[in-house]
Amino acid sequence: MSSRVRIALLIGLAGVVLVTLIMAPMLMSTFPSFLGGGSTGEDCGDGPVKVTNVSTTAQSDIPANYLELYKKWGKKTGVQWTVLAAVGKRETDHGRSTLAGVRSGVNYAGAAGPMQFLISTWGGKAKIKTSSKFNGYASDGDDDGVADVYNPADAILGAAKMLKRNGAPGDLKRALFVYNHAMWYVEQVLVIARRYASDGTLELPPVDDPSCDTPIVEAAPTDIVRKILQYALAQRGKPYRWGGTGPDAFDCSGIIYMAYRAAGLSIPRTTFGQFPFGAKVKKGTEQPGDLVFFNAGPGTSSNSPGHVGMVVSPGKMVEARCTLCGPIKMTTYRDRPNIVGYTRPLQNPTVIGQLKRLGLT
Repeated sequence: MSSRVRIALLIGLAGVVLVTLIMAPMLMSTFPSFLGGGSTGEDCGDGPVKVTNVSTTAQSDIPANYLELYKKWGKKTGVQWTVLAAVGKRETDHGRSTLAGVRSGVNYAGAAGPMQFLISTWGGKAKIKTSSKFNGYASDGDDDGVADVYNPADAILGAAKMLKRNGAPGDLKRALFVYNHAMWYVEQVLVIARRYASDGTLELPPVDDPSCDTPIVEAAPTDIVRKILQYALAQRGKPYRWGGTGPDAFDCSGIIYMAYRAAGLSIPRTTFGQFPFGAKVKKGTEQPGDLVFFNAGPGTSSNSPGHVGMVVSPGKMVEARCTLCGPIKMTTYRDRPNIVGYTRPLQNPTVIGQLKRLGLT
């Protein structure tokens, strides 16, 4: 191979690496979840994962103060501490790196701190008073009133929040791809995370287990809600299709519209019609059959949300999210951003009249 060819190849490879690194970590919360890493399990819970035992590799490699923080914030947010630690290892060797941006300033890509947040992702500046209004993942992990991207306590909490919002603990590949847009990065982090766990595995919580449907339906407050839930839950696994009302595919409002029709009730077809239709209910008082709305999608706002899901049990909903988001599934909603409100279609006067005609009141 000639020297010119070698030089050309090296320049090309450097360019690919540079482009990839400049993009990381970037926030892209709507990235499709076709990257895999779905949940498995035998019970019906989806709470925080347990704190996995620490391997000898982790004990020898992770500084004690960092290990304590990874475990603390992993447990509180439900993100595997081993994954948090693997991100910290891959980014800055748990803060030991002497490269620019780790302890002060930013690197060439604009990232800073032990977990390498883009300053724009952190909140616009490296240190933010927690009383300030800001957008981003800036966090105060040591209660000193300042969200400091260079402070491990703050940065690790911020990383946990970012991973949680984008799929962790169940969809780890998606969450890590959002953190750094490169599949080689995702695989490297997962390898490190397994080495940090004493049994070499990553615990994944169950999220959407059909064997849990019976107790969900039986817990419904009325027979009419049971019929609505049975229909909606039975559509899981079918694809999203804009404007779809079944039987083979649905959009977000279409599955809700058809679930109510299956129970003999008529409600508006679209999200824009469904939002003002139902009686408003306060956060925390929502019940199965209620609707949860999100300010998501082009041309939408907090007064005109573009996405909707149906509550099926505390903290869970059935939703048809988007074409690239995978099939219709049951998901959690309380930690999702951009929730604008909850409604109860069954308390709309028109629906109450329908229930009376059906002899169901």
